Amino acid sequence: MPSVAPVRRTAARLAALLVAALALGVATLPVSPASAAPPTGLLAAAPGDDEGGTPALRAQLDAASKGWLDARAALNRSVARQKQLNTQLATINTELGSRDAKVGEIAAVAYRSGRLGTASALLGSSSPEGFLDRAAALSQVAAHEDRALRELLDTRDRATRTQAALTGEIQEQRKQVAVMAKRKQQAERALEVANKRAATTDGSGSRGTSSANATPAKRNPDGSWPPESCSVNDPTPADGCITPRTLHALQQAKAAGFTRYVSCHRPSGSGEHPKGRACDFAAQKDGFGGVATGGDKTYGNNLAAYFIRNSDALAVLYVIWFKQIWLPSSGWKAYSGGNGDPSSDHTNHVHLSVY
Repeated sequence: MPSVAPVRRTAARLAALLVAALALGVATLPVSPASAAPPTGLLAAAPGDDEGGTPALRAQLDAASKGWLDARAALNRSVARQKQLNTQLATINTELGSRDAKVGEIAAVAYRSGRLGTASALLGSSSPEGFLDRAAALSQVAAHEDRALRELLDTRDRATRTQAALTGEIQEQRKQVAVMAKRKQQAERALEVANKRAATTDGSGSRGTSSANATPAKRNPDGSWPPESCSVNDPTPADGCITPRTLHALQQAKAAGFTRYVSCHRPSGSGEHPKGRACDFAAQKDGFGGVATGGDKTYGNNLAAYFIRNSDALAVLYVIWFKQIWLPSSGWKAYSGGNGDPSSDHTNHVHLSVY
């Protein structure tokens, strides 16, 4: 019969090894977000790469919103040009009426008295001085008639060119409206596919108020948005870089009183964060916590409303808040695809993407 002592010693060694292995595993395994203590204060971490949708969906929304904004800028230019041409045409038509009247007077005089023939005008003079006076008068009349006719023809030509330009601008407007409609449908189709498995939301998360007006970001002379790169320092704790327009939107929001925790740049992942064209604005005072309620939710509502009110001034591509997305082409729509956590569902922060 084997001795009991060696068996006990072997069991003890195995137990010690098992405890050591478990301790090592606990020390080396990463702590899951569910088991980790939530960060507090300004050390609160920014949401992860999951913005509540697939990279393909975000790319489609980005392209659709950019295309819609570009088409709207072109439409605005065309409308302004049409207004300018209409004013120009009204002026030309007034001038044309005056020219017509002047030529009509010349024609009426010629009809009543007959055209002043060169020979009769000169032979009718009674003295050398009269001869010269008649010759000068004849030259002036001919020059006056010729100038009036040339001015009339020139005015009519300008009116014809302006009318043709107006027709071209109207066609341009129709083209841009069609582009805008196509981009709107593109965004809504993408959202429809993404939201098929989504639970219906009541939309209460997006209903806020704001009366603050933002200072417009810089545009090109024609009203379009100039391309920008991730070229300025991100002043938020996220560090990295952002675009000048993103910085402008961030500064304008702070000037309007929205001064809670913000994180913009993200070094990796998909979407606009790595490009410096997006920021996440925490609803809570100290960082990204759980689902916003009470005053925190009201803060998020009002911040979303501020960006929507100033979307044209700040070149807003879209705003995501409380399982909804606001697009310049479509307004508020359901936005799902999150993992049921506050970050991917956007129930603890307002996401802003700019052109």
